[in-house]
Amino acid sequence: MFESAEVGHAIDKKAFRKEEVTLRARLLDAQRRLRDQGRFPVLLLISGVDGAGKSETLAQLYEWMDARFLSTLAFTSPTDEERERPFMWRYWRALPPRGRTGAFAGSWYSTPIAHRMAGESSRVELDRRLDEINRFEAMLVNEGALLLKFWLHLTRSGQRQRLRKLEADPRTAWRVTKTSWVRTRTYDALQNVAGHVLRLTNTSWAPWSIVDGTDDNYRHLRVGRELLASLEKRLGEKSVKKRVFAPPVAPVADDRNVLSALNLDRTLAGKKYELELARWQGRLAELARHRAFARRSLVLVFEGMDAAGKGGAIRRLTAALDPRQFQVVPVAAPTDEESAHPYLWRFWRQLPRWRHVTIFDRSWYGRVLVERIEGFCAEADWLRAYAEINDFEHELVTAGTIVLKFWLQIDRQEQLRRFKHREKVAHKRFKITPEDWRNRDKWRDYQKAAVDMIDRTSTGRAPWVIVPANDKNFARVMIAQRVVKHLERALRV
Repeated sequence: MFESAEVGHAIDKKAFRKEEVTLRARLLDAQRRLRDQGRFPVLLLISGVDGAGKSETLAQLYEWMDARFLSTLAFTSPTDEERERPFMWRYWRALPPRGRTGAFAGSWYSTPIAHRMAGESSRVELDRRLDEINRFEAMLVNEGALLLKFWLHLTRSGQRQRLRKLEADPRTAWRVTKTSWVRTRTYDALQNVAGHVLRLTNTSWAPWSIVDGTDDNYRHLRVGRELLASLEKRLGEKSVKKRVFAPPVAPVADDRNVLSALNLDRTLAGKKYELELARWQGRLAELARHRAFARRSLVLVFEGMDAAGKGGAIRRLTAALDPRQFQVVPVAAPTDEESAHPYLWRFWRQLPRWRHVTIFDRSWYGRVLVERIEGFCAEADWLRAYAEINDFEHELVTAGTIVLKFWLQIDRQEQLRRFKHREKVAHKRFKITPEDWRNRDKWRDYQKAAVDMIDRTSTGRAPWVIVPANDKNFARVMIAQRVVKHLERALRV
């Protein structure tokens, strides 16, 4: 895998200077077009052997390009804030928006490689992480990102020679530390692990480019040429080529499904409702303070038809929690900043730390509900979203987050009654808009989309709970009870 980067590539200074003039001008022009079009971001991963010129390569790109639209995203040991969230959280937060370039100095590959070399993970655990990375990168590419991955390589002797050369020059001696020399002893281990990592993640949608790092001029031109060629090619394309592997929506033979089969007539009388609600709120308050929750977090998702009672149910849950411990995230149409990133980006940013609760009033499921129905995304996009959402939730649960999702179901008559009631009550009028009435005309479409969503994303680790919500009392108590029971099982208390 590394042989072609060991044949002794070099470019003399005169040839480098001659090509640099044209390369720099074209890179600046491509960067300007990227910014003006604002159609996609560029993600540039610079990884490789110590001493192979990673920082020098990034510095050269800053010399050639407009630094205002190029960001270096460096990652070292995770902070406490990062450790208390899923592994990919800090990388998601750093993703550049459309029209900009983000250069990752240290990326989602660094920690898996380091852990494997240190014996802190098994080959099976490494392969599982690499599979997750492949799926993550496929999502980025399908969302439009241009993803370029460079591995800067040196031979064992070349690494030592380069470190001695840097050390001998007063202008670069500061780059060589004791750690740099210590790491030369792990050269064979790195080659073994890196070779395996590159082999499994060298995909057609995000291939690796292995670059000889011995000669500065060669390395700089090689990376610059590939970046320019990829940028110009993408800028000249009218649409993004997407790689979607998702089963189509299956036809139905009748109207029987998880929503139509639901008994919506279940009710709970006033006095019993108050007693039952207080009971489950009390237990929820205890669990939120329990020592077993100290290294866990809770994510609750609320979806449902308009006027199904999501807000009221959420308020009954938060009444049992310390206000410093929870956050309610109302989800509406994405802002310009959110639209400039992959659709899951705005939800990754809101994930809670340990001992905290985040409640989403509508959520990432908008991709397979409103965006699907209103045509805000192509069929290929919402079809692939089922698997991407399952991956997202699986990663949350693997990291210790407890995930529970509620679909609140009412019938059309009850929705109409609530709409008219909202119009008559002064403090509820803001809840009813022309958009709600328009969505009501698409009732069947939303029901079908909801059934598909539940069928494809209700997993053992992040299940859907379908709540009969014609009676608000019954729905609120059922939701509180299910949250408590799910927490008890997850915390084993």
